Amino acid sequence: MSGLLVQDRTFSGADWALEEVTGVRYEDCAFHDVDWSEARLTGCVFTNCTFGNVRFNAAVLSSVAIMQSSMQRCSFFDATLAGCKLTGTQFLDCGLRPLRVEGGDWGFVSLRGQNLTGAALTGLRLREADLTGADLTRADLRDADLSHARLAKAVLKGADLRGADLDGVQLRDVDVTGATIDMAQAVQFATAYGALVRE
Repeated sequence: MSGLLVQDRTFSGADWALEEVTGVRYEDCAFHDVDWSEARLTGCVFTNCTFGNVRFNAAVLSSVAIMQSSMQRCSFFDATLAGCKLTGTQFLDCGLRPLRVEGGDWGFVSLRGQNLTGAALTGLRLREADLTGADLTRADLRDADLSHARLAKAVLKGADLRGADLDGVQLRDVDVTGATIDMAQAVQFATAYGALVRE
């Protein structure tokens, strides 16, 4: 199916595994216990939608927008999100490992307490994202836009932050023990703790 506008619909228990969906727009829809495993979603837009126990296992989402929506207990095991826009979407108790992310805009997304261990988030836009308490152990965040993101109590052990934009981040709340940072970021952290950096 493609080119459709679907509004105010509730889908429960649907088996859409292996489906190919292109250009469908969903507004104010609810998805419960839907199986989208190994599906291919391309250019679809979800606005103000709710997802509960939806399975995106091994699915490929390309240029998909999921905006101002909520994801609860959803599974993205081995899924690929390429060039997706998740502005303002909230993830609660979701399975996000392993997950392939290829660029995109995840600005204002809420990933509080989510397990993103080892996630490849290189170059991802996470501006003003809520990553409070998220487990980003060994996550690859090189060149990511983390400006004004909330990282309090996030676990960044072994994470790679080189080149990431940390402008506006409350750096005193960020534990970078074991993380890899570049020289410019080292200066930012030192300054945040009151050090005077001189050549």
